Amino acid sequence: MTVTYTARVANARFGGFSKLLLLWRGSIYKLLWRELLCFLGLYLALSAAYRFVLTEGQKRYFEKLVIYCDQYASLIPVSFVLGFYVTLVVHRWWNQYLCMPLPDTLMCVVAGTVHGRDERGRLYRRTLMRYAGLSAVLILRSVSTAVFKRFPTIDHVVEAGFMTREERKKFENLNSSYNKYWVPCVWFSNLAAQARREGRIRDNSALKLLLEELTVFRGKCGMLFHYDWISVPLVYTQVVTIAVYSYFLACLIGRQFLDPAQGYQGHNLDLCVPIFTLLQFFFYAGWLKVAEQLINPFGEDDDDFETNFLIDRNFQVSMLAVDEMYDDLAVLEKDLYWDSAEARAPYTAATAFLLQQPSFQGSTFDITLAKEDMQFQRLDGVDAPLGEAHGDFFQRLLPVGAGMAAGGLLGRRLSLLRRKNSCVSETSTAASCACAGVPDGAALECGCGDPLLDTGLREPESEFPPGPELPVPGPVAEPFTTVPMPVPRGPAPPWLPSPIGEEEESLA
Repeated sequence: MTVTYTARVANARFGGFSKLLLLWRGSIYKLLWRELLCFLGLYLALSAAYRFVLTEGQKRYFEKLVIYCDQYASLIPVSFVLGFYVTLVVHRWWNQYLCMPLPDTLMCVVAGTVHGRDERGRLYRRTLMRYAGLSAVLILRSVSTAVFKRFPTIDHVVEAGFMTREERKKFENLNSSYNKYWVPCVWFSNLAAQARREGRIRDNSALKLLLEELTVFRGKCGMLFHYDWISVPLVYTQVVTIAVYSYFLACLIGRQFLDPAQGYQGHNLDLCVPIFTLLQFFFYAGWLKVAEQLINPFGEDDDDFETNFLIDRNFQVSMLAVDEMYDDLAVLEKDLYWDSAEARAPYTAATAFLLQQPSFQGSTFDITLAKEDMQFQRLDGVDAPLGEAHGDFFQRLLPVGAGMAAGGLLGRRLSLLRRKNSCVSETSTAASCACAGVPDGAALECGCGDPLLDTGLREPESEFPPGPELPVPGPVAEPFTTVPMPVPRGPAPPWLPSPIGEEEESLA
């Protein structure tokens, strides 16, 4: 049975875990005491042979061997490989528990979707849950030694009431060489479809919900099968085991106490029992034992899963939920806080102090600021015209090169964009450019004569009616200034580069 000590560590206090050190069942002492005694016995045997059996020449050779083993034993990466291995095993162990097929959700859906207080309705609900329990029993007896000992054959499953004799015939007549734990789930689906045809399940949405919950239940059974089939790679387990055993085999020789009279460095003290070596063995070998116990939690160790208990619990509560508790409701009554605007459950004398604690409002709720730090500050340049701010923004983004300095196309477009945003508030868009009325050559220098950019400023003479006027950003004093919408224009000049030239051609 699982060793539970949660109540012992409910509150942190001085020496809280020290009480757990005296527990025997499920403890590291119970797992490791044989290996520890074996290691200590071998160590003492080598120590006695060095002191009382070997000759002087043999002692000198043994001392060199001790120094060699102690020097190179640290090259074995025990902590590295063992730490990753135990982390992997613990993660796998918890995931296997999450895959235990529990019928709680499924039984609630069955009770809410399969209707009928008559005997046939009761038979439908109980049979559906029995099929779910049968699927769980079949998969658990395939992966758990404790469940297999309880149900060693299908006859035991039939005698236990999970399967009828007629169902056993169908089960055994199904020709399949693979594990058939999924067969009861198929029976469940067929029976649910039959209940839908008879009107016990009132609509397709309820049937869909029922089959979705069955799919989740069936998926967990399948994951247990795959966890049992796909183990942690054997090479990883072998590497970790060899690393730990070889390290302490080297420690049997390398941690021997030598004669202080020989003057070896680090051997000034002569003891019989290596205290810290035993502690190191306790930690590393105990770490390996933890992985050994958790790598398959479906055995019969102290901390393995209580599979037989789960079978009994799941079968009982599922039958209660769909049979005795079906449509069994208490009389509806007004609750105790019916007329209360702020409902709050009472506290006992042991917990009354909690009423004095304020509710949590957020981590920044108690932060205080000086009065001058809470004044809003006007941003720099907020009073400047919007067009100027945009022009400055584009000016900062675009690099200043020789082409722009000489009045190139990019420079003329940027200059014209800034002039456009600053001049759109004039009464007439024809007079919005400062160089209007000048010869064409002078207009080309400022960019107004550019055939690509000129169409964005003047009303084009076209057979198409002008588009709707849209508001354009202008000075703050004149918020209702508008400019005409550009209309389709003729073919693009041949010198216009792609892809702008292609866009002009498509617009034409």
